[in-house]
Amino acid sequence: MNLIIQNSSLGVGGLTKRIIPCLDIKDGRTVKGINFENIRDAGDPVELGALYAAQGADELVFLDITATVEKRKTLSELVNKISHKINIPFTVGGGISSVDDVSVLLQNGADKISINTSAFKNPELINDLAKQFGSQCVVLAIDTKKEEDGEWYVYLNGGRTKTTTKCFDWAKQAVELGAGEILLTSMNNDGTKQGFALDITQQLSENLPIPIIASGGGGTMQHFKDVFEQGKADAALAASIFHFKEIEINNLKKYLQEQQIAVRL
Repeated sequence: MNLIIQNSSLGVGGLTKRIIPCLDIKDGRTVKGINFENIRDAGDPVELGALYAAQGADELVFLDITATVEKRKTLSELVNKISHKINIPFTVGGGISSVDDVSVLLQNGADKISINTSAFKNPELINDLAKQFGSQCVVLAIDTKKEEDGEWYVYLNGGRTKTTTKCFDWAKQAVELGAGEILLTSMNNDGTKQGFALDITQQLSENLPIPIIASGGGGTMQHFKDVFEQGKADAALAASIFHFKEIEINNLKKYLQEQQIAVRL
């Protein structure tokens, strides 16, 4: 594998840039439309995850949006199945609010966990998890929105609740508490397919010592190039463009390599 590696395209620690599909899970099934012919059951996150891994995804993110008491059991069983079928790192998020929650998921094979609202409401959770399991397991997800004053603010509860905290301030605090990675979703860009939020992604990437995963707005291959080169992101996450095969991961990575961006092929 001959990669042309330029310093400008390398992320934290000189690693290759990562492409990460995201799957929303409800009651153990994939939600949001998925359009794959050669897959037995497009609602099965294990099948879909394995397909993405085969296509060259670097990692996967599974976000559980189930709101039931049975959630923890369903999720840990699913994680166990995924870990037996998938050979790339995967992150699990959704409703995680304690050391016990994380312990169950990691024991069942998850590589990392993602926390969002629970960490904002109880920042010490980040510290507790980092001490118990290591920072490399702790991904802080931030949903952020640019308001009329030009500042990016943190939103909670899946983007429903606005806070008065600025995105960068929360991200910086989270790094100090032990977060190992930040999954940054721009609510302004999410679903638009008009490109990632380059300004806030760049601000975090250039000023924080941990990897930043950009999310929200990816619609063309050029958008991924832009978020790596201009936004300085370490990884880019997307959902529907992969689910609906608007962009296939192996083609995207070939394009990025042609653009002198270091990727794993």
